[in-house]
Amino acid sequence: MSEHKDLNKLSAAGLLISLGIVYGDIGTSPLYTLRAIFNTVSEGGQTINPMMVLGALSCIIWTLTLQTTIKYVVITLRADNKGEGGIFSLYSLVRKKAKWLVIPAVIGGCAMLADGIITPSITVTTAIEGLQVKFTHMRVIPIVLLIITLLFVIQQFGTSLVGKLFGPIMLLWFATLGILGMAYVVQDLSILKALNPYYAAHLIITNPMALVILGGVFLCTTGAEALYSDLGHCGRNNIRVSWVFVKATLILNYLGQGVWLLQHPHYDLRLNPFFQIVPEPYLLFMVALSTIAAIIASQAMISGSFTLISEAVRLNLWPKVRINYPSNERGQIYVPSINWLLCAGCLLIVLIFKRSVNMEGAYGLAINMTFLATTILVAAYMISKKVPRYAIIIFVAVYGAIEFTFLVGNMTKFFHGGFVTVMIGAVLFSVMWGWYVARRIKSRFVKYVEVEDYFEIISELSEDESVAKYSSQLVYMTNANFKTEIESKIIYSILQKEPKRADIYWLVHVDVVDEPFTQDYKVTFLIPGKLVRIDFKLGFRVEQRVNLLYRKVIEELVKNGEVDIISKYTSLHKHKIAGDFRFILLEKHLSKFSKLSVYERSVMWWYYFVLKKLSLSEEKSFGLDSSYVEIEKVPLIFVSAEDIILNRLPA
Repeated sequence: MSEHKDLNKLSAAGLLISLGIVYGDIGTSPLYTLRAIFNTVSEGGQTINPMMVLGALSCIIWTLTLQTTIKYVVITLRADNKGEGGIFSLYSLVRKKAKWLVIPAVIGGCAMLADGIITPSITVTTAIEGLQVKFTHMRVIPIVLLIITLLFVIQQFGTSLVGKLFGPIMLLWFATLGILGMAYVVQDLSILKALNPYYAAHLIITNPMALVILGGVFLCTTGAEALYSDLGHCGRNNIRVSWVFVKATLILNYLGQGVWLLQHPHYDLRLNPFFQIVPEPYLLFMVALSTIAAIIASQAMISGSFTLISEAVRLNLWPKVRINYPSNERGQIYVPSINWLLCAGCLLIVLIFKRSVNMEGAYGLAINMTFLATTILVAAYMISKKVPRYAIIIFVAVYGAIEFTFLVGNMTKFFHGGFVTVMIGAVLFSVMWGWYVARRIKSRFVKYVEVEDYFEIISELSEDESVAKYSSQLVYMTNANFKTEIESKIIYSILQKEPKRADIYWLVHVDVVDEPFTQDYKVTFLIPGKLVRIDFKLGFRVEQRVNLLYRKVIEELVKNGEVDIISKYTSLHKHKIAGDFRFILLEKHLSKFSKLSVYERSVMWWYYFVLKKLSLSEEKSFGLDSSYVEIEKVPLIFVSAEDIILNRLPA
């Protein structure tokens, strides 16, 4: 709890860290937002005029105000889950309110990952293209591919050291953005009219290309979700205060670019207004700084993807994958499979689109779905917190309308590259949804029995010397949420498949709770000295190292004299040697599923023949030592003997 309070405490260090971690994506949007808007307008046959420039700038300013400031900084940051944020943290706060809330959570998570693949591609490419202002014929693609490859290669070594440099660099970046913008704003103060929402409304109402323009405007706020996702790293107060500075410098830079556009209404579309407002002697410095800022933005996206996937795994929304911890710093994780998947995606995007201006069409469409998903989940959170109904209705109506309008605007990009992120998002959705639904189908066919009914026979089996001893300590992983129940397949494994005599039988249950970093356990002695159940309550951000956690509990129980794990073999008992431990994992394999609908059959096929093969084995996902683990295959039966009707004919 103290750590949570410390995190929310306002401090100079906290403000600097938040600049380095939170604002990479939204902070690099001036690199391409205005270029995307006015390239589209020019290609559509419209000429750039003062009303259009003021309207576009007004749309950007009020999008940053309504979408980023009010929705995320003021409202959504309140929904903190023990100091943690992000779409899955939000989902875990409300998932018990309604089962259907998993749908926006999954859509939002997949959309974030899909759009995340574009972030390194577009930001790094745009930054390096700045060199072409000075060196017209420079080949950009090889440099971009090299930078992106190196960025993903270094992930496995941890980024805590590099992370400490991010804050000062991003402080320099935002200060530079503000100064460059201000230098042009003072040349034409009429640009300040863009602060008036009238110009945004006028553009939307009167311009026939308003929806297309809004698709470009949306790029200014694509990093807004990161403000909430990185809540756990920076704290609410540090994010809120640093956003005031960041927003001011972003708006100044957009206004400065606007002045340049007013001065050059017929500019060459190959030029980027962002680099045109940089004085020529400082151009190379600005290209270098924007490249570093692009790398920082990409790093934030990659780290965010790792966190997102690790949370999805704990919440059973993603196949179990290997998760490494390259440093001792909290929150530092590395997911190899996702790292190389993102790397391949980024490299392909660069090779397919070649120029950043072509990538703008692919950018923003998917993240729009995340914004809508967050609106739904925040509304559910507001209901759970008994917020007045009128406030919830206003919130949903306002942000539903804004985000739906942006979605329609972004749909105009669909055939200009938007379909790429939609396809990536659809593939990710099929993985997440398939894994979630298959596990729910499987759980329907798991049969539970009253454990108390088997106390007597388990006690007798443990003492029955006519049965060869299987292990001194026999451990089963159970999914039974109640201590009074046990899966029938565990009873079958102990008593029938091959009677397994042990000194003590252990049932271990892992419950993933809604708080992020909980590590609690409870011990229940079902049969004193014979059958013991351990319930672990682990936060959705805690690594499930069951082997180590179980050993720790045993050490404490032995120390307290609650269990005796000394071997019962005469020679070993004499020398106080601990007995052996053996984990039994029951792996369900597919049997006939004629009772399932066509949809459920296709999900189970996808689960067993694709997703299960991509997933880590149960023993690896629980962090068990394979030398102590035995896998027993049990059929997942959808047709029981009672369902079969047979007619016996007379002999």
